[in-house]
Amino acid sequence: MFQSFTGNARRPRQVNLSGRSNNPFAAFPGGSPSRPAPHAANPESAVANAQRERALRQLERNRQNASRTVQRVWRGHRSRTATYKSWKSEWDTYEWKRVSHNFGVTDHEVSMTEIERLESLLRLSPAPYSTAEQCLDQLRLLVQFVGSVKRQEDVLRLVYFCRVFEQTFHALPTIATEGEWTELLKRLAIAILNALDSATSTLTHRAAVLPLLQTVSYLVELIPKRMAAIGKYYYQAMASLTKNIAVLGDSLSPEQVTKAVIALLRPITSETMTAYEAFAISYLTIPNLAGYLGQLDSLAQDINYKVLASAIEPLITPADEALLAGNTEAQYWLLSYLIFFHRHALSGQANIKTPDLGFLTAVSGLLNLTSSHLTRCLEAEESSDEDSPNGPVLHSFVKDQVSSLVNQSSITGLLSRIKTTHLSQKDLSNSESDATREAKILATYALNLLRVFPRRGDDIRMWLYMGSAPSGDQIPGQPGMKIPAIKYFWQASKSSQIFNIISNDSTKVLALLQPPKHGEGRASISQEDRDQEWTIILLFFELYTFLLKVMDDEEFFSSASPFAASDNIQSSWTKESALPLKDIRDMTVFLKNLAFTLYWNLADLTSKGDTTTSTGDLRNYFTNITQPSVVSERQEAEAKEHSNDLPGVTGIPLDYFKGLVTGLLRMLHERDSRRKFLPSGHWLMTDRFDMEGFIPAVVAEEEKRHEFQDDEDDTETDLLDDETPADSHLVGNSHARQLIRLQAMRDRQQKAARGKALALIAPRLEILRNMPFFIPFATRVQIFRQFIFRDQQRRRKGYVDPESWRLSVAQSSMMNGPVNGADILARHHADIRRESVFDDAFSEFYALGDGLKEPIQISFIDQFGAMEAGIDGGGVTKEFLTSVTSQAFKTDDMESMFAENDHHLLYPHPAAVDQRKAILHEAGLSNSSSAWQEEVRDLLRRYEFLGRIIGKCLYEGILVDVNFAPFFLLKWALTGGTRSAVKESSYRANLNDLKDLDEGLYQGLVSYETRRIFSFHAVEHKTH
Repeated sequence: MFQSFTGNARRPRQVNLSGRSNNPFAAFPGGSPSRPAPHAANPESAVANAQRERALRQLERNRQNASRTVQRVWRGHRSRTATYKSWKSEWDTYEWKRVSHNFGVTDHEVSMTEIERLESLLRLSPAPYSTAEQCLDQLRLLVQFVGSVKRQEDVLRLVYFCRVFEQTFHALPTIATEGEWTELLKRLAIAILNALDSATSTLTHRAAVLPLLQTVSYLVELIPKRMAAIGKYYYQAMASLTKNIAVLGDSLSPEQVTKAVIALLRPITSETMTAYEAFAISYLTIPNLAGYLGQLDSLAQDINYKVLASAIEPLITPADEALLAGNTEAQYWLLSYLIFFHRHALSGQANIKTPDLGFLTAVSGLLNLTSSHLTRCLEAEESSDEDSPNGPVLHSFVKDQVSSLVNQSSITGLLSRIKTTHLSQKDLSNSESDATREAKILATYALNLLRVFPRRGDDIRMWLYMGSAPSGDQIPGQPGMKIPAIKYFWQASKSSQIFNIISNDSTKVLALLQPPKHGEGRASISQEDRDQEWTIILLFFELYTFLLKVMDDEEFFSSASPFAASDNIQSSWTKESALPLKDIRDMTVFLKNLAFTLYWNLADLTSKGDTTTSTGDLRNYFTNITQPSVVSERQEAEAKEHSNDLPGVTGIPLDYFKGLVTGLLRMLHERDSRRKFLPSGHWLMTDRFDMEGFIPAVVAEEEKRHEFQDDEDDTETDLLDDETPADSHLVGNSHARQLIRLQAMRDRQQKAARGKALALIAPRLEILRNMPFFIPFATRVQIFRQFIFRDQQRRRKGYVDPESWRLSVAQSSMMNGPVNGADILARHHADIRRESVFDDAFSEFYALGDGLKEPIQISFIDQFGAMEAGIDGGGVTKEFLTSVTSQAFKTDDMESMFAENDHHLLYPHPAAVDQRKAILHEAGLSNSSSAWQEEVRDLLRRYEFLGRIIGKCLYEGILVDVNFAPFFLLKWALTGGTRSAVKESSYRANLNDLKDLDEGLYQGLVSYETRRIFSFHAVEHKTH
């Protein structure tokens, strides 16, 4: 008996959770092996089978659709071919009957091919059409099938019809070209231009060039407006003829091409601007037109350069620059032709007369597009190194035309182009006024000149500074009133939206330096307006920085009105350019807020991360330093793509921007330090810091920087490299010299990258180093002492006391064995002779390097060679340091390293190195000899060692009675170093520094300027 029997005969359901088939024959279903199984073994394979079947069905549908498309296209092509053939046959039959009737040609003479028949028609010199309707009917039929001229017989038909067409219009002068004629003639012109564009394909095409070209010129007279509208096709054909003029020399001359090129530009219609645009894009981008046409004077005499400049202007705006983008060669050739036409129109007065604003706008835009390439080429050509690597070469025509932009008369007179009706303080205060728009044009043009010609930067800035604008508020009887360029651009900068926003709220600066973020709505200032306003501000900063270099304190404090016109010829132009103190206070507020954000939010402004420097970028806007052009075109393009520009300001590099703002801010702070004109606490920015935790935060940043620098490989810098660069002709072959330059460029880029990385991790330290006046002096002193204490703890492993450190060194040598403590202590001990303290100190301690920070022990030796009694517990070291400084800073010796001014303030002897070189030359040593270089290096090492001694005194808190000249202290603080200021030079020399160097020379220059002004005034008075 089965206990599990229930009486139900149904088989129980088998539940299989393994996903495997229990049927051993299910894996081999019948049918074709390529056919998918009817049932999937698991859900995954079922889905895969369904997808595969769906893909097969879709592929079949695509095949069917494709076959229908192919059939439809073929039927259309066959139908069009048949239609064209019937039209051609109809057109040919009509023309042959007309000609055979006129000339009596019999039917048996027409048994010839299509081409032979058309050639016969041309040889028979057919008569014109008897009526305008016949001509119109044939024209209507012709343009239906001859649109794209590719076959020889179509060219023959065009030549034949053009001949008959012109004869008909001359025979029937009353034919009106309006209505249907206009569109048909335009289509005929397009067909002719297509034929001219392919004129070099066959011999028949070449023979047809001249008659077709004459017909096109005739059509320009008939329908000038419609022909100007198809200027793109017109000048593409003209460009093709010009480039192939050598091949077509037998049938076409340069004079005929020039005449046809000018023909479309002569009629003045509503489409003239379109014709000039096509002329600029399609024709003026041909390299070396003079090489094809022989000369450009005949072309230039009929070109209106003002209309051409107006046509180019919309082509170079950000929205439309794609028309010329990516083809730098075409861009700079277009620029050079525009300049040539301008110079030709003004004849010999191009360098005297000031260019108009429309021309400046077009030239400025093209300079902006080509600046990188032009700068790289000009720098390579101006380099004196004849063995430099082959870089891009600029054509002599382009170089001459672009270089002609830099001349004193045109640059100084830029502001004179401004309309006096636009020039008032009220007009410039309105950011939407014509005066502000003109200021933006001039500023953009000036900055682009400085960008392309960095070597001429000082000349350009001086000529701009000497310029003036005519006053709109003329006083009767005083027609010569002028507004200095400084005051003009200051008023334009002050009235900008950017200036007002930054001056009123320092927290909104970052938004103006970054691109608008998605989702924030419409920006308060558009990108175009932002770029233009920054351009005006940057140009003013450059001009005012130049002005502060040549302006003494008396002139600085002399101005009372910010926008007053001047006719006072007894006053210097520098004094007339001075701004009132109230405006300078507003300027310092703007500069403070801007500079703080540039350093504090540097990480937000350099989110792109790459710090590669391009030699042709805007970083070289206002510098005379030439980078070797040894980077390939691909590397240059990559560097430009990843260049670290300000994200929210188009084309302005961050490094240049920071340097310009920081330098100007320092110069104004120096003026205020010499003679207070700003309120107490004006320079402080403590409201932007948490001052309670500021000192610990700065110390923590210093620790981060120290850890970062420890990871870098320390390489010793050759002091002679910057002073006397090696002669490239003495270093191997050209390949070796190129490798040396490449390595030097890599080293500079690595140093720049390290400096930027350090600036990112330590914004407080960067502010302290570049703008210390933002922080109270007492706080800075505490930070300095904290830095020294932490450095002593780190270097001495916690044993700050000198005796404790010496004991720890001795104990570590006994415990660790390999460490020779006696040798370490011996290197920090020296026997110093009283009569040669500095020389002995240099020979004993220079090799220590930064090890001079550790405690040293000194034993003095008297004049008899005996060791002086006493133990150095700190007092002897102090005496040693003071003795070294007192001996090194003596100025009564011929070999003194320092000189003193009239107030007995010290500065490095400017002729010390030259004197050493002269002595070596007298001894018969050459510049390339190792002995000569070692002697010069020795002098430079002595200067370096003396700087270490001063640093040792500061490190140990020892006072030294040495008074340095202010200009030397400024330059010393802002130049050199291996930590926070690697090879940096932010020092801005000015006329007041000459007073500290040589007061007699300074007073002489001031008195000479005064006498010159009064002498000029006397001559003017005598002539009147």
